Amino acid sequence: MFAGEFFGRILSDVSGLMYHTLFPYIIFWSLGLLAFTAELLFPARSVSYRKVLLRDLTALVLYNIFFASVVGLTNRIPVPNYVPAAVLGMPIVVKLMFFYIVEDFGLYWVHRLMHTDYFWRTHKWHHYPKYMYWLAGIRTTIPHIIFFNLTFVVALPLLRGAPSWIFQLIIAEHIFRNHWMHMNVTWNSSLLESLVVTPRYHQIHHSDDPAHYKSNMGSLLTVWDRLFGTYFNPEWAKEELHFGLNERTHPVRLILGV
Repeated sequence: MFAGEFFGRILSDVSGLMYHTLFPYIIFWSLGLLAFTAELLFPARSVSYRKVLLRDLTALVLYNIFFASVVGLTNRIPVPNYVPAAVLGMPIVVKLMFFYIVEDFGLYWVHRLMHTDYFWRTHKWHHYPKYMYWLAGIRTTIPHIIFFNLTFVVALPLLRGAPSWIFQLIIAEHIFRNHWMHMNVTWNSSLLESLVVTPRYHQIHHSDDPAHYKSNMGSLLTVWDRLFGTYFNPEWAKEELHFGLNERTHPVRLILGV
């Protein structure tokens, strides 16, 4: 039996929240202002915001257009109700924890897939900037968004019957996470990195050093990198990091991910 009615209601609520209210935009720019303040106070490296802001705002507009299209597409994906009744009867905090584990596990493997030769074209625009700061991570192609959004759709049955504020919380957390992991700050907490991705942890992933190309694929939890051989301790990097791609692609193909 498929959870069509449930998915239709939830994804309709999510898409409506995303594109028919101010909620996500208030969250996006409020957290962006906090990230920008942190970067000014504790910068990891120099970034010329005046030179890059316009192109990243353009990428943000494209992201909103692309994401709206993807939500309409993934709305129609039939996902079986695979969650046992015993799990659905657990407290919402426990179900939310299961949701994040399933989603993040999927994100890790989808990310690894996009770094294979055949699917690299769907993801390379994300790695194109030669700088890192909180807004630089918004560069995502339509295929990239589809792949990442599929992990949300697959994990969604774990939240069947959850109150609507849970989905607002998830949206806010996803926005915060994308800002956080791309911030131009140095976070030297090995203890924190033993659990979650930090800016300096993700900066390794964006490095243009071939030794780092397929390292630190995690989105939220660092455990997947440690378990599946893609972990690179930021403290192992002795040279100054540089970002961007050492390859050229037509701009249209780069943005479309084809």
